Amino acid sequence: MTTSPPTPPRWPSLDSSTLEPTARTLQLWTQIVGKVRLRATPWVNHAWHATLYVSARGLSTSLIHAGDLSFEMEFDLLDQALILRDCRGRTERAPLVAGSIADFYARVRKGLAALDLDIEIHETPNEIADAVPFSEDTAMRVYDPEAAVALWRALTQVDRVFKAFRTRFLGKASPVHLFWGSFDLAVTRFSGREAPPHPGGVPNLPDTVAREAYSHEVSSAGFWPGGDGMGPSFYAYAYPTPDGFSKAAVGPAEAAWNAALGEFLLPYEAVQSAQDPDAALLEFLQTTYAAAADLAAWDRVSLECGTGQHGLPRPVKS
Repeated sequence: MTTSPPTPPRWPSLDSSTLEPTARTLQLWTQIVGKVRLRATPWVNHAWHATLYVSARGLSTSLIHAGDLSFEMEFDLLDQALILRDCRGRTERAPLVAGSIADFYARVRKGLAALDLDIEIHETPNEIADAVPFSEDTAMRVYDPEAAVALWRALTQVDRVFKAFRTRFLGKASPVHLFWGSFDLAVTRFSGREAPPHPGGVPNLPDTVAREAYSHEVSSAGFWPGGDGMGPSFYAYAYPTPDGFSKAAVGPAEAAWNAALGEFLLPYEAVQSAQDPDAALLEFLQTTYAAAADLAAWDRVSLECGTGQHGLPRPVKS
């Protein structure tokens, strides 16, 4: 008699001691893959053309078009391999194992070549201080497959709640997507008004990119797996930051303003251990957005709607 494998917890625990070094490795791996998508795709506002997406098995680029060739790249965290597929039916695999970034980069280059894809990328990682080009980064990196799978399972839940939150907004809003530069899953709302030029200064990121990304007023929220002594956390910020935002009353109780980062933070553990994790996360998303929108005088009546329902069109006044 065969038995089914145990069902994993809906909101898994995330152990920072194993997750942090694994997340650092994954960040650099996703930068390599993300830069391939970036190079092969026409620019879309706010760099939305370069992001990754949570998939049923890990993280995916979605379909990329390189001339007449179309392909996708997916971090399959269940099989522990980067899968490269093209629309001719060809598949290449690069194993996800501990080792150097240079070795992983070489495996990706080999897989692309096997699919007749000649795509050159800028090798220096973005948004990382003292970054080392991929082909020169020979330091041994930690990678724990179980920590990577736990992170992915958490991302599937975050993605689900973020997408529900996104349905409440009629104005311009981003997809729910993973920015590989900072390695965070994010969703952003826009007031529709232009913003003052961003000051730039992000490590290894052209100021022109930052200014294009923040060309309009935003209220943004996301999830970050942690690092530099900070555990996995949800965050929320506004650009430009309206007066009084840091003093705004937001929930749940574990949420707090981080002056060094200039944003509200909510520990992942506070959501994961809550009686109703979805409600706790939605409270954080809604209250931080409402604070930003009210303090910046957004036209909330015109920009908002009810939460989207399955199979039911949004009601529109006749």
